Amino acid sequence: MEENCEFRHWDELIPDALGLIFSHLPLQEVLTVVPRVCKAWNRAVIGPYCWQEIDIELWSNRCQQSDHLDRMLQMLIHRSSGSLRKLSVTGLRNDSIFSFIAQHAGSLKTLKVPRSGLTNSGVVNVAEKLSSLTFLDLSYCCKVGPEAIQAIGIHCKSLREFCRNMHPLDVASVVSHDDEAYTIANTMPKLKRLEIAYHRVSTEGVLKILSSCIFLEFLELRGCWDVQLDNKFFKEKFPDMKVLGPRVIGFYDIINDWEDCCSDYFSDGSDYLAWEFLEDGVMGEFYEDEFEHGWDDNFYADNVNIEMEPHIWPPSP
Repeated sequence: MEENCEFRHWDELIPDALGLIFSHLPLQEVLTVVPRVCKAWNRAVIGPYCWQEIDIELWSNRCQQSDHLDRMLQMLIHRSSGSLRKLSVTGLRNDSIFSFIAQHAGSLKTLKVPRSGLTNSGVVNVAEKLSSLTFLDLSYCCKVGPEAIQAIGIHCKSLREFCRNMHPLDVASVVSHDDEAYTIANTMPKLKRLEIAYHRVSTEGVLKILSSCIFLEFLELRGCWDVQLDNKFFKEKFPDMKVLGPRVIGFYDIINDWEDCCSDYFSDGSDYLAWEFLEDGVMGEFYEDEFEHGWDDNFYADNVNIEMEPHIWPPSP
């Protein structure tokens, strides 16, 4: 190794670079391990640099207590300091936390909130604050209907991708989703991607979407059994559009759909993460019921306020 070779201290990296690096780490490590390495890393995690894109969809799918999910979202969104560009979370229990998200959505471009208990009134009341959205996922939100979709279409003029997939269990008693189809056609003409899998939509409803949303590049109709349009029709009329469905390709596609549904509805929460917040809003403990890597949770509980010396990488031989 050359004598003049110099190593740069990791704590000397700019916060933006640290935030980009930490975004590839698991949520638990970013919140519990990284802040205790050195002061610079702690500042990066507490600041907005790690939280311009927040993806806690997997974790929130396992979280069984709504107040824990709400508190996690509030903490991370506050840390983003208005710079939040992307948020992925599942299972919001009510409109209040959705309203909180909307209040901090000035820079938000991508919002994924599938399987959430949102209502029409809750979405309508805050749709105006979501005007920056280009991607929205309201899949499996059973309490949301055409009123909410209309509000989104009216206020979110930049919206280009809209996911509104459902599951067969959720639509078994639904007579028709044509009202949603017509609302999408009337208020979202600039869509490039639309997913409405397993909607009880008619051929006429889909034709209305096709005639109004002239920029569509991808359309998912998987499981829309009432749509009588075949591949020949789409190849002749819309040769540049990618269409999935209406027919499910095979038996295993149905099985996979049902397995996904069951895993979402009947999760046993064995990997459930619990934590306690300190009064100053900093996370004190954040642990799993069973540590896969043999971590010592007592160490973290007993050393919350320890400030470690900056690490140098690579380590000295």
